Amino acid sequence: MTFLTGKHLNRRTLLRGIGAAIALPSLDAMRPAMAAPAKSRTGKQPGRVAVVYVPNGIVMKDWKLAETGRDYTFTRILKPLEPFREDMIVLSGLANHAAIAGKGGGHAKATGSFLSGTSPKYTAGADVRAGVTFDQLAAERFAAETRVPSLQIGCEDSRMVGNCDTGSSCAYTNSLSWKNPETPLAVEVNPRSVFERLYGAVDPSLSPEVRARRVLYRRSILDLTRGNTERLISSLGTADQRKMDEYLTGIREVEKRITASENDPVTPPSEKPSGIPFEYAAYVKLMFDLQVLAFQSDLTRVSTMMLGREGSVRTYPEIGVPDPHHPLTHHRGHPDFIEKVTKINCLHVELFAYFLGRLKATADGDGTLLDHSAILYGSALSDGNAHSNFDLPLVLAGRAGGLRGGRHVAAEPKTPVANLFVQMMNCVGMETERFADSTGKLDLVS
Repeated sequence: MTFLTGKHLNRRTLLRGIGAAIALPSLDAMRPAMAAPAKSRTGKQPGRVAVVYVPNGIVMKDWKLAETGRDYTFTRILKPLEPFREDMIVLSGLANHAAIAGKGGGHAKATGSFLSGTSPKYTAGADVRAGVTFDQLAAERFAAETRVPSLQIGCEDSRMVGNCDTGSSCAYTNSLSWKNPETPLAVEVNPRSVFERLYGAVDPSLSPEVRARRVLYRRSILDLTRGNTERLISSLGTADQRKMDEYLTGIREVEKRITASENDPVTPPSEKPSGIPFEYAAYVKLMFDLQVLAFQSDLTRVSTMMLGREGSVRTYPEIGVPDPHHPLTHHRGHPDFIEKVTKINCLHVELFAYFLGRLKATADGDGTLLDHSAILYGSALSDGNAHSNFDLPLVLAGRAGGLRGGRHVAAEPKTPVANLFVQMMNCVGMETERFADSTGKLDLVS
């Protein structure tokens, strides 16, 4: 372990063991250290930024709010978010002009341009090109202060090569984040891999065979660091001991859920990769919990998560939808198909509400993780049947940088969605006036 001189605990202290390194949550013992000039640029708790993406658009008649301002009534799809009314802003009127101007499949253009404001090159080959996404600008800004610059997580196995949408590369439909115009970042779909990226000190030079043997003898991350953990906890005050207990319990529970999925004797291995829960809701919640742990320990401040790849054909029999998602969205007005898509939309929002609940319940300095975050939820398409890129269905949750929730903000029709990204970057301490095709900053703090 590494400590500052004197009695103050360094914010970047790690509990180390053989093959493991556990970062710590925000503790009272760190406050003097965190108040030093090396703290975040905002002078407060570091801001976190996340994007939670849903594929194939939304049934807008059951999403769109009738009222603007504070006195609005939650619609059917948004209803699960009602407990977080004061912590979120419902947005309307924003458009992705880069997708409208681009060539290629409607799904590929939407996802491939969503976070960058740049039309993707129309190709199914290796010569993909889009634009740097705003989350990666944030990752670059925080890279020197975190162990993991950013997380790219997905809940559907996604290839990055080939033709996935009318001559458009799978890189456009299956990833959200682009490190540079030629480098899309693949999503990680295995919870075990995400967990070990955060906590395991894995040697990348090891062969797959050696790594596989180590898996057979894997011990808990907490067991590997037990000695250092016990010594640290004994030196902390009562409040910090309670925080550490809650944090370590969270890590243990996530480990148990991953291990249980890997040892599932019921599900044939061909149906899911090792470590992925068979039930979709359990899978998504596990991925959200990993993001909470990563934010809580300040291992990363940036994440994107795709609840499904764009054009997803996942089925949802657990909610009475055995049909593949994407074909249902091309419903041509069929009421039964529309109802099934609405059920899928409702499930996704319910799972997002779980994420917000976990963030709001997790202490972080003088507030909670939700207080110090800007979390965007939504899709690059509004009406999936029409592949519409106007009036995107978006919700911004959190209070980072003074975000003022409790309202529906209706922007002028066709306002670039990049205006929202400018605001989000400013809220987490990245002072900027322009990004991509923005025309200004979407004011969400006054």
